[in-house]
Amino acid sequence: MAGLFVTFEGPEGSGKSTQIDLLRSALAGRNPLIVREPGGTELGERLRDLLLHSEHRMSAEAEMYLFMAARAELLASRIRPALAEGRIVIADRYHDSTLAYQGGGRRARTFWPPDFPVPDRTFLLALPSESGLERQRERGAADRLEQEPLQFHRAVAAAYEVMARDDPRRWRRLDAQLPPEELHRQVMESLQAFFEASPA
Repeated sequence: MAGLFVTFEGPEGSGKSTQIDLLRSALAGRNPLIVREPGGTELGERLRDLLLHSEHRMSAEAEMYLFMAARAELLASRIRPALAEGRIVIADRYHDSTLAYQGGGRRARTFWPPDFPVPDRTFLLALPSESGLERQRERGAADRLEQEPLQFHRAVAAAYEVMARDDPRRWRRLDAQLPPEELHRQVMESLQAFFEASPA
């Protein structure tokens, strides 16, 4: 039985973690695997610290390939094995983040590696950049990407909107300004067809 690969994307402060926690609780009986990017492996966590919390300056291309290296390790060690076992995998960011941040924000020439599986469903938690950054400031210290200027974050948000528009079969765009409970209801409704096709 094939697994189900669900990803959450969105700009800073869009509430991805909240929605993933709600989905984790709703699907607890199905034993979902929850992963975040970058991270989830020893290598991935080291790269996360380098990418988000160090003062190293790097080119857009170097940043892109470091994110992809962490992703490749996570795929090999955790995501692919779980999907092969028929499990649900829920990812807090995936390769669409590279297309949005390094492609849209940094203007790097991005691509989708042929050996990176495409998610079954991707949720875009859409939020105006100003609102997302205000939410982030309320949370505390910002990482390298969160500290980028407003223009960068607007470019990231615009890239997400294009991806969601161009692939409506995979993407579901949600208004992240709605109450978390309403967003969760929409997430569960969107996933219902997958659950009916592969009951627990």
